Amino acid sequence: MTATRFFSDNAAAVHPAVMEALVAANHVDTAYDGDALSQSLDAAFSDLFETDCEVVWVSTGTAANSIILAHFVRPWQGILCYEEAHIEVDECGAPTFYSGGATLMPLPGRGAKIDTAALKARIAGIRQDVHQVQPAAVSITNATEYGLAWRPQEIGEISEIARRKGLKLHMDGARFANAVAFLGCAPADVTWRAGVDALSFGFTKNGAMMAEAIVFFGGSGGAGVRELKKRGGHLLSKGRFVAAQIRAMLKDDLWLANARAANAGAAKLAAACGSRLLYPVEANELFVRLSNDEAAKLRGAGFDFYDWGEGAARLVVSWDQDAEAVAPLAAAIGAL
Repeated sequence: MTATRFFSDNAAAVHPAVMEALVAANHVDTAYDGDALSQSLDAAFSDLFETDCEVVWVSTGTAANSIILAHFVRPWQGILCYEEAHIEVDECGAPTFYSGGATLMPLPGRGAKIDTAALKARIAGIRQDVHQVQPAAVSITNATEYGLAWRPQEIGEISEIARRKGLKLHMDGARFANAVAFLGCAPADVTWRAGVDALSFGFTKNGAMMAEAIVFFGGSGGAGVRELKKRGGHLLSKGRFVAAQIRAMLKDDLWLANARAANAGAAKLAAACGSRLLYPVEANELFVRLSNDEAAKLRGAGFDFYDWGEGAARLVVSWDQDAEAVAPLAAAIGAL
């Protein structure tokens, strides 16, 4: 465990329980997703979310988001999202690629949450004719790209707008565990109960090696999903190793314990940052004001992080960096 790495939770260590599960899965079984571990995912997630789920594993969050959206949206349709959503600025056009041409339709908001008034106005301003792109889905991220957690009521407001227009609601949950840990709610409360049709449930950032779960609620999956996965090159021959990671993360709520540890570390850093914070800290990401000189001083002391435009930085706490592990960085920030 190191106290210096705050660049990204993508680079975090793999949890020992996940490594053990990978070793245990190293035996002959049916290929692709026909193995016992893969076949067990529907039931495991149905228990977790308290409703029937259809679950498909993939190895990256970009693939999870793109496969869901390609399943919901035709090539001539659109996807409404926040203007700095991961699918808009960090996935190299993958949702458009997977869907065969669907248009991303960015919207403003605060803290990477879509503004409901802007969403209503954008939908109302689209003529119902063949000349304009018609939206078919709305995508939100929980926790958001600025580390904020969507409350059930907020999701419900977006869902209600979407439902009135017959749009599907997708949730990018790369840090879903951190949002649930912060809110202290049931996973169902911020997904299907609030109107979410499908979730990209991220595990890679939270202790897995490379494993994400596509979770469909209310029968929103079905025919075509696995074909999209295969056609996109994500049907791995030894898929049981992906499923094994997910099952290990679900066992005894390891996914939640890891997220709580990361959130606790972030909260300790937040206390040290004080008025430097650009947004409230509700997950494991912090966005802070740092001058170039201050950033250089922290880097000189051995801490790494991501520059976030002029005079700002992003700090990310991983599952293996609890409050004790972040103490040196907290002290260094406090001493600036």
